[in-house]
Amino acid sequence: MNTKEISKPIQEELKAFGKHFKNEMRSRVGLVDTVARYIAHQKGKKIRPILVFLSAKLTGTVNERTYRAATLVEILHTATLVHDDVVDQSDTRRGLPSINRIWKNKVAVLMGDYFLARGLLIALDQDEFYFLKIISDAVKRMSEAELLQIQKSKTYDITEETYFRIISGKTASLIGTCCELGAASVIDDKEQWQRLRDFGENLGMAFQIRDDMLDYIGRSKITGKPTGIDMKEKKFTLPLIYSLKQSDRKSSRQIIRIIKNGASRKEIDYVIEFVQDKGGLDYAHTKANEYSQRALESIASIPHSPAKDAITNLVSFAVERTK
Repeated sequence: MNTKEISKPIQEELKAFGKHFKNEMRSRVGLVDTVARYIAHQKGKKIRPILVFLSAKLTGTVNERTYRAATLVEILHTATLVHDDVVDQSDTRRGLPSINRIWKNKVAVLMGDYFLARGLLIALDQDEFYFLKIISDAVKRMSEAELLQIQKSKTYDITEETYFRIISGKTASLIGTCCELGAASVIDDKEQWQRLRDFGENLGMAFQIRDDMLDYIGRSKITGKPTGIDMKEKKFTLPLIYSLKQSDRKSSRQIIRIIKNGASRKEIDYVIEFVQDKGGLDYAHTKANEYSQRALESIASIPHSPAKDAITNLVSFAVERTK
């Protein structure tokens, strides 16, 4: 199962969305337009637009507001990615050189600002104040979570509770927003909006836990990033947090010291083996499954349809994916 198969019920909508998205990214300023077209041609999974359209079809009929919602989400998400690459000093994005690598940090930051402004205007020009409210809240939560993670990476004292708080803000908030926006674009039923919001939040938690597991079980040819990159960036994710809790103080201090001092390839392999031996991956897998079940329970009362089959398959994809 992959996102192409999952998105079959909305293939026509996604094709139309691609054109809509490119049009909204355009600018009369040559450099802005060049960078925007470069980003628009990058091939990603398009998980967020897929969620908007599937949530809309799950609860009603896709319309112009749905395209507006999907475009708003994708443009604001693009802004955060461009800014993230500057913060993380990343040279690549989706297998291609990042904006900051080609055009340097100043252009990248300003392009991120441009996309944020475009997203705001898409909402304001059509009086989509509720859309703007919930996506602004998501961006706020994402920023707070990133800053909390940076804060905790300096003290090396992250707990499981803090980890869940971080991924709730970093990942689950935007995925929940996508699902709520999809429903809100087609029906005026706040209970349904909340069901889809709950679905997305839980899906986002499962998705991020699986992503963090891939740092320990994947390889660069599978995940698109070197195994152990979270350790190199001194990020404490669920598999490691749980494993440290299961270990004696001496072993835990040794692992923390390795990460604190900058792990070598050999030391990364040692930490991976430590996490496997202490049951960190099994525990993380169990937690991901718990969140995926909560996601499915949130939409259990919604009638069966091709869109529901697709969005159910998306939950399975989130906890089983290998990249």
